Amino acid sequence: MTATTPSAPLPLPRWAARLGYAGALPFVALAAATWLAPTAYRGHAASALLAYGATIASFMGAIHWGLAMRGALTPQPGPFVWGVFPSLVAWVALLLPAAQGLVTLALLLGMCLAVDRRSYPAYGLSPWLPMRMHLTLAATFSLLAGSLAV
Repeated sequence: MTATTPSAPLPLPRWAARLGYAGALPFVALAAATWLAPTAYRGHAASALLAYGATIASFMGAIHWGLAMRGALTPQPGPFVWGVFPSLVAWVALLLPAAQGLVTLALLLGMCLAVDRRSYPAYGLSPWLPMRMHLTLAATFSLLAGSLAV
């Protein structure tokens, strides 16, 4: 997926990095809770982890709509189609048993990163990719850890 107009690289603002990394805290905390919380609460932690993962996956897709809308709208549907894909898969993940849904979201977030690695440079967002990689690794590890606990 390519942008409609090439852009100069946009540096990652410090406040954006702080907010991004703060977004990993619920993944880590909820994954830990699926293992360490009293047994009666572990299922709730897994459900919360699943819901948070689905929310973040939807957000990752929505970024592509926003990026595509920055330029002139073209007949190229790629960024818009991709933009809704994570939301649809995340919704299906919410309907699955928790362990399967968590694995589905982990795979989906990996797909989102793969697409972003191809598309972000065209939008001038290459400096954001290291943070994207770190956050995807933290989220994916958390989702998989949670899936093993339930």
